[in-house]
This record gives sequence, structure tokens and C-alpha cells, in this order.
Amino acid sequence: MFVLRKKSKKSSARVGILKTARIEAHTPTFMPIATKGAVKSLSSADLRSLGAEIILSNTYHQIIRPGVKILKKAGGLHKFMGWNKLILTDSGGFQVFSLSKIRKILPQGVEFRSHLDGEKIFLTPKKSLEAQEAIGSDIRMVLDVCPPYSSSRREIERAVELTLKWASESVKFKRPNFLLFGIVQGSVYKDLRLSCARDLVEMDFDGYAIGGLAVGESFERALEVLDYTAQILPLSKPRYMMGVGYPEQIVEAVKKGIDMFDCVIPTREARHGKLYFFSNQDNDSLKKGFYKTIPIYSSKFAKDFSPINRASNVSELRVLTKAYLNHLFRTKEPLAIRLATLNNVEFYLNLMRKIRRNISKGKI
Repeated sequence: MFVLRKKSKKSSARVGILKTARIEAHTPTFMPIATKGAVKSLSSADLRSLGAEIILSNTYHQIIRPGVKILKKAGGLHKFMGWNKLILTDSGGFQVFSLSKIRKILPQGVEFRSHLDGEKIFLTPKKSLEAQEAIGSDIRMVLDVCPPYSSSRREIERAVELTLKWASESVKFKRPNFLLFGIVQGSVYKDLRLSCARDLVEMDFDGYAIGGLAVGESFERALEVLDYTAQILPLSKPRYMMGVGYPEQIVEAVKKGIDMFDCVIPTREARHGKLYFFSNQDNDSLKKGFYKTIPIYSSKFAKDFSPINRASNVSELRVLTKAYLNHLFRTKEPLAIRLATLNNVEFYLNLMRKIRRNISKGKI
């Protein structure tokens, strides 16, 4: 399930192998987000060529469209999208946070109104896992309540109560053909986080996610939460920080013992013409200033005929120029988004490779 290959002597960082019934993945790892069954503008072949080992899809959105019946007929999301590596699915719990205006939290689950047509959807812990079974994901999350940072302590306590209640209902559905993760909630309240983590560990999940962060608190507060929460979680099981983050945030979270990450940043910022590059392609340094970004749509790149990314393994990024990509953005050609997304997803996957090498060499 999880093999610890190297533990840092400088921090809590570690290198491991995440084992599933289907295939293995190297950790620390970053999961490009395929919310609706595709990483925006990229094909599954693109992702394989970049070296992605896990992608993340979302249960709520898969229920809405294409729907459970279509997924079953397709033989699951792997076959539907032509992806032969790992898929992790969120339970729908994040939509409790992001779609707060069209949902109602009840003791048995969450009632949503579809953001497409207003149809009522009632998601219980069991129904969430049934949907994830139809998706056929390799790593599945239990249904939880993700409250915003602005919530009162009582609201956070209620979120933890429901998260633990639903986790206890979900753990009975553990099976050897997939990994099931519990999700630690509690916002920035140490006592709530620790009690939630301890109760989940007692339930013996295959891995543990730390949720309810990156929802309004400062990253310094988030690091504090990671520091004491990760200490409660078993060394022998993978740890997943949900929804984070910028490159420097990932590096700092790895030092706290986190193994798995996902975030919309590389794809979202690609759509807005923001490209990520390492400051020095020739070394693995992750010290301050180890990367830079450029706004490729800026007029200063209109006559820049240097390659988009001369260090890339993607031939198009080595051959095509920044001037050309600038032109594509200015003329709103869809190819612009694909090229920028290839660059940014490759950057994030290379970041994780650099992190793993730094841990193995005892540098972080």
C-alpha cells in the first residue's frame, strides 16, 4: 500500500511508493486535476508523455455529467478517457464548500441542486462511494464536510462530527481493489484537528487526507496545522494535502511530511497566460527564488523569438517561440491554452521529481 523508501534527517519529508491494485506511483506526487474527466486542454496521451502517474477527478461532477449510467456502460473513467494509470476521486465534499449556495447539509448526507439544471441530488457516504465505484477510481475519498475558514467554532465542531460519522459509515466499504482515505477536518483549531485525526486513525483507513485548508486562512496557519496533524497520522500510510498549492507551498508542506498534492494553479494560470519556469534548469535547488513566472500575453514577448521552453521534453515547447505563443493568446486561439498548460503541468511534475531527488540526497 505504501512503502517508505527514504526519510529525511532534516525534516519530516519522505520518499515513498504508493501501491494500488492497478499500478504504483512515486511520492511526493502532484495530481493534475481532471474534474470532469479531462485535464483542461490536454489528452490522456499528453499526460502520459509528461510522466503523470495520478490524476484527480471529482465525484459530484461525474454524477452530474456524464452520469453514473454512462460511466458504467463505458467500463469506468479509465476506459472512458483512455487513461491507464491512477485516478483519485474526491468524494464531493469540497462542493459542500464551493457550492454552498445550492446545497443543504443534513445528518444523512448533502442535498445539492445541480448547478446545470437544478435537479436534486442527495449524496450520502454510501452513494458517494457507489458513484466512485462506477468511476472505478483507484483512490477514493470518504464524504466529508469542508467548512470555510470564516466559520464559527461551533460550525467547525459540527463539520468534524459529521465528517467522523460519515467516515465510520464509509470505512465498512473498504476493499482490496482500491485505497480508501479518511479526511481530517477541524480548521485551525488544534484540539479539533487532533481529535479528528486520532478517531480516523482508529478506523484504520488506507491513507489520510488533510482537508479544510486553503479555504481562507494564511499559509503560515496551514503549515502550523500540518505540523501537528501529520504527527498523529501513521508513518506507514500516505498523507494527502488537498487543494495546495503554489510551488513554494508544496515544498514547505513536503517538509511537514505530506506525500500527495493537487491544485488548479498550473492549469488555471495557463488559461490566463501565466507560465512557470525554473530559475536554473541545470540544478535541483529549491531555495527561495527557485522558479519564476512570465505573463506570456505581455507585449514585451511579441518579438521574443526564443523557444517557449528550451529545457522542455515537449518538442512543441522547444521549437515554437514565445512570440508565437503571445500571438496565439492575443488572437484567442485555443492552441495557446494547450501549449501553456503543457508547460505548467510539466513544470509541476518536474518539481515533484526535483523534490524527490532533494529528499534522497538529504537536502530537504
